[in-house]
Amino acid sequence: MQPTVVRVARLSDPPGPADGVRVLVERLWPRGTARTAIVLDGWYRGLAPSDELRTWYGHDPDRFAEFAERYREELREPDRVAALARLRELAGGGPVTLLTASGSPSISQAAVLAEVLAGP
Repeated sequence: MQPTVVRVARLSDPPGPADGVRVLVERLWPRGTARTAIVLDGWYRGLAPSDELRTWYGHDPDRFAEFAERYREELREPDRVAALARLRELAGGGPVTLLTASGSPSISQAAVLAEVLAGP
């Protein structure tokens, strides 16, 4: 069995040949982004962190570890478990690129999701 390949990229990054399926993992469509200008295969808004968690975090690098822990807890909620299972199934078929509007994808919810999907 091949390992799951999950990448993280900014929504504004142009698609690449190794991207595979491109999935947006934001709750809201990013402001100022035309839907027709983005190459996208899916939008998993139900996997985005809660508004409360997202607001608390504020993309503060010093809070990322705690954000990741809290977000993993949120991913255990029944509706998110189902959405995560669908995304895992998609990732099992080939590479998946998780797209975020964050200016720092490496400390975004997409980075946490990538770890969750690629993990055991």
